[in-house]
Amino acid sequence: MADDDREALGLRLKEARDYLGLSQDEVAAAMNVSRSAISLAESGKRRVDSIELKKLAKIYHKSISVLAGEKPTDVPMSDHLARAVTGLTENDQNELLEFARFLKIRAESRRDD
Repeated sequence: MADDDREALGLRLKEARDYLGLSQDEVAAAMNVSRSAISLAESGKRRVDSIELKKLAKIYHKSISVLAGEKPTDVPMSDHLARAVTGLTENDQNELLEFARFLKIRAESRRDD
């Protein structure tokens, strides 16, 4: 992997971690590696092997291909929503369903105007 590719991967990993509000220490503990290993990977100074990338994808709730920088394919929105719902409590899922119903009613009322 070229240095530019490794740096780009590191940036995507850092952005994914930051988005979830995780510290490098938390990710390192989940990966069973040192915090400096996470820091070096995020700065592009350390290679990330395929097994580590798989673990990071799971921690960050991202696909390996997205972390690797591949452009997303045309995945139906329902697939994205189903993935997003995974891990939510039943109460949170019900709230999400109610919000989706609200959005649908709002969209229908806008069409009627």
